Amino acid sequence: MTRSTGADRLADELRDRVLSGVLAPGTPLREELIAAEQGLSRHTVRRALERLVAERLLVSEPFRGVRVTSFSDDDVTALQQLRGALESEAVRLLRAEHAEAWPADVLDPLRAAVRRLEHGGPVEESHAAFHRLLVSSAGSARITEAYERLDAEMLLFLRQLRFHYDPHTLCVEHDAYLADVQLRGEPAVREHLAHATTVLLRARATR
Repeated sequence: MTRSTGADRLADELRDRVLSGVLAPGTPLREELIAAEQGLSRHTVRRALERLVAERLLVSEPFRGVRVTSFSDDDVTALQQLRGALESEAVRLLRAEHAEAWPADVLDPLRAAVRRLEHGGPVEESHAAFHRLLVSSAGSARITEAYERLDAEMLLFLRQLRFHYDPHTLCVEHDAYLADVQLRGEPAVREHLAHATTVLLRARATR
């Protein structure tokens, strides 16, 4: 078993505070203040902050220090485009192996993940879990790893937006999406995520 370090524990605590909204977008995080509050060395605090910067939950800029990430429309669009590129390649690999009829060992877990969109707890996490499972089903460790790095950033945006998903509608949409990616592949991924991007940006504009 790997033992957690002070940097691990601090990173976990700060991640929770960022994702829960306790630390609002743009909030500065001062290394020396955190070290004093937590009774940790500045080196330990720096390592924890660097970890969250790598997850893109925090940003670090010269002369401005470290602060909680906030999103522009361009940031959201770029994030969705990157998700689309990775998910499209995963779907291409799945269709290259299974054509338009994916086997039960691929489909059954995905269908169960769709059901959890409506009945499986926090909708944001269930939604992320479905897409993460779709990507990992392709069997490419590198694509899966790259995709998983986007999860925290996307979750942060949704939490900051306080976007409300309708669980039933989301379930119906992702049932249709799962059928569509088998039939049409990458165009279905691009259309699905483009629609999601439009919905999110519209919600952002009306806040």
